[in-house]
Amino acid sequence: MSREELAEPAPGRAGRDAATRDRIVRGAAELVVRFGVAGASIERVRVASGVSRSQVCRYFPTREALVDAVVDFQIAAVLARQCSWLARVESLADLQAWADDVVELNGVRNGARGCPLGALVSQLAEQSGPIRAKLDHAFHTWQSYLAAGLGRMQDRGELNPEADVAELATGVVAALQGGFILAQAARSEKPLRAALDLAIGRVALAVHSARPAARPSNPNG
Repeated sequence: MSREELAEPAPGRAGRDAATRDRIVRGAAELVVRFGVAGASIERVRVASGVSRSQVCRYFPTREALVDAVVDFQIAAVLARQCSWLARVESLADLQAWADDVVELNGVRNGARGCPLGALVSQLAEQSGPIRAKLDHAFHTWQSYLAAGLGRMQDRGELNPEADVAELATGVVAALQGGFILAQAARSEKPLRAALDLAIGRVALAVHSARPAARPSNPNG
């Protein structure tokens, strides 16, 4: 270690360490999206992140530790994006706008990438109980953001107060994940659009049932 490195304040080294670790995780996450967990070899991660093999091993002594960090990274990224979008949902129109945004983003990639969390479940759920539990918790959190938006619709009187917002949210997210898989296979956003149209249509039924029926006219005037 050089004299300059020895003299460098600890906070500076800590910041550099954090930046290097973040670069490794981001590089590994991109490889997992492109090639799957099995395709994210240490050598590929080293090249993608622009670090040495020894640095990868320093921050992640085992491949399992690196995969776990990638899972945490993808969970944080997906939930941050969904929280930002779904925090604005207060009406059926807002919910439709969220669905349109999801489909539009998927269409930019011709349906190719799907959902990072769904992909991780299919690859890791049977291999790691702790990772499966993390992903299950992430999906419940995602559903809670959607349920909160549906709850705001109930507060405004737009959604039937008897509607089970948690159940509706689960159905919408389930339809979304199925749509992602079909879109990935078809290389088209159309299956995702169809899945979300059906899911939003189910919510719309609860919206219509919340609206009072038109009062019949009095024939006696």
